[in-house]
Amino acid sequence: MGDASYACRSLDHLIARRRFMGGVAASLGAAAGLSYLTRPAAAQTLASDQKRVLMIFLSGGLSQFESWDPKPATRYGGPFAAIPTSVPGVHVSELLPNTARQMHRMLLVRGMSTPEKEHEQGTVVVRTGHDLSPGNEFPHLGAVVAKALHREGQSLPGNLTASTSAGGRSRDAAYLGPEFSAISVGGAEGLVNSSLPTGVTVDADGRRQAWRRAINDRFLANRRSAETDAYVQSYEQALELMRQRQVFDIAREPERDQARYGKTAFGRSLLLARRLIEHGVPFVEVGHGNYDTHANNFNFHIDHLDEFDACFPLIIADLAERGLLQHTLVLVLSEFGRSPEISPYFGREHWSQSWSLLMAGCGVPAGGVYGATNALGTEVVEGRVDHRQMFHTVLSAVGIDSSGEFVVEGRSYPVADPSAGPVKELLA
Repeated sequence: MGDASYACRSLDHLIARRRFMGGVAASLGAAAGLSYLTRPAAAQTLASDQKRVLMIFLSGGLSQFESWDPKPATRYGGPFAAIPTSVPGVHVSELLPNTARQMHRMLLVRGMSTPEKEHEQGTVVVRTGHDLSPGNEFPHLGAVVAKALHREGQSLPGNLTASTSAGGRSRDAAYLGPEFSAISVGGAEGLVNSSLPTGVTVDADGRRQAWRRAINDRFLANRRSAETDAYVQSYEQALELMRQRQVFDIAREPERDQARYGKTAFGRSLLLARRLIEHGVPFVEVGHGNYDTHANNFNFHIDHLDEFDACFPLIIADLAERGLLQHTLVLVLSEFGRSPEISPYFGREHWSQSWSLLMAGCGVPAGGVYGATNALGTEVVEGRVDHRQMFHTVLSAVGIDSSGEFVVEGRSYPVADPSAGPVKELLA
């Protein structure tokens, strides 16, 4: 899946969307932001009924025609058939047979319509729930959820990206501050850079940390700033990650589960995500992509959705069987969809005016479809939902008052775009 010859040549496909700054230890103090107190080193995991969000982001623009809204035997439908799901009358692409068997636990939203059709801009609006506003930065969904669902004594960070690559902190929390920015965790052997160097004992490290804190306190007494507070918070958070590195080690999962999820990066990331959800992390993201199929769209979706379909239904079933799906909102989306027209290179272009996403859990009405496109899939004809409404809806589903405000250093910020509200039909 490293071949991106089918994709457009936009900068965000030539440069990683998130410029992570190396491993967890290497990123200490690199983030800058607003002031927050550090958390206690030892804390209980969140209560079992704590709400959570698991977002699976299919970057590049998943084709709704080859997934959630097939239009077989039509002008733009493509070569794939639609197959029945576990919900009578609801069909999805034949490329998703395993997901189809879990549809009774999920809800299809086929009326998504958003304003941006370039990758970077489309990603920003769906992740922030705001229209683009030059000069303004808004926190991404993960940061908002982590801030709103934060509990005192919570030891693990609230906004984690489960991956198999090196860790690092993102810069997606805007005015909420670096405490709530996404941290990439995982790796082939668990949390990377999380053990003490050879020859450094626990006692010796304890003395080092005590000395560091004493020097910090002396410095902060005279020259405290948002940047120095961010440094302290980032360092203490990394130390807590090191203390809890076993949480991130999927080798501790039963061999049967490791075999079920497989050895792909996506499967291993989903298994890690399950562990993080079980440990009460409020927001976990898993990525899969690149779905930017300007050429060779159909063969690509055969390959990529085969990998997605082998693993994604497992986590839905596992969360349900463990009693966690009722407390966890699962969201599967892209920055937009793909165009009805098929290019001479058998590709589909960017298309934001009518596309689909998938929701499950947290009381979202399961086993149905909300919204519809016309017979050719060119426009939404029923149940139109935009990025602002979906942002409100996700927050409302996990018990966050999306009409409320955050107060940061004496200044009020709306939790979500006040010009919109949640789609009540998508909530219990």
